[in-house]
Amino acid sequence: MDNIGKRIMILGSAGSSKSTLAVRLGEITCLPVTHLDRLFWNPGWVQTPKDEFEERANAAAAAETWIIDGNYSRTLDYRLERADCVIFLDFSRYFCLFRVLKRRFKNHGKTRFDLAEGCPERLDREFLLWVWNYPKRARGRTLEWLEQARGDKNVYHFRKRKDVKKFLQSIFSATSSCGAQPQRACQNVN
Repeated sequence: MDNIGKRIMILGSAGSSKSTLAVRLGEITCLPVTHLDRLFWNPGWVQTPKDEFEERANAAAAAETWIIDGNYSRTLDYRLERADCVIFLDFSRYFCLFRVLKRRFKNHGKTRFDLAEGCPERLDREFLLWVWNYPKRARGRTLEWLEQARGDKNVYHFRKRKDVKKFLQSIFSATSSCGAQPQRACQNVN
């Protein structure tokens, strides 16, 4: 795991598959996974108060090992400081919108694995606009954070899904070749 480290943060637009990547990396590396959406949203889609959310997110980032997916710029500086590895899923707005719509229909009436119980899948105009405007609103800032992290940390900037698949295969191969046997049972998802 030396090639990625033991504290991995995953950034990207909604619908870019951050949570899916976090779970897969957790399965391969046995690092505990925290989904920031799960810390932010309470049953009934009630937001956690800002100070309480910041405390929860910073407590997760203070741990010795972790994979944390989510943007939440309010807590990003501390996560970035602690991270060994930063992954940015920089996919097109069309791809992200397609994924958001697909998961909406796939999870109709259900709560996704990366959200608190009592938050059934939903979709509204505001959220779709948030996804559509992500490249203009947040991409530049995220690229600045990546540049800031380069040299200090392992930085991965993916623009194609096939590159993410190659990355996961290389992590799986590296973990398997050092004698560790990745197991699905080792994951600890918060």
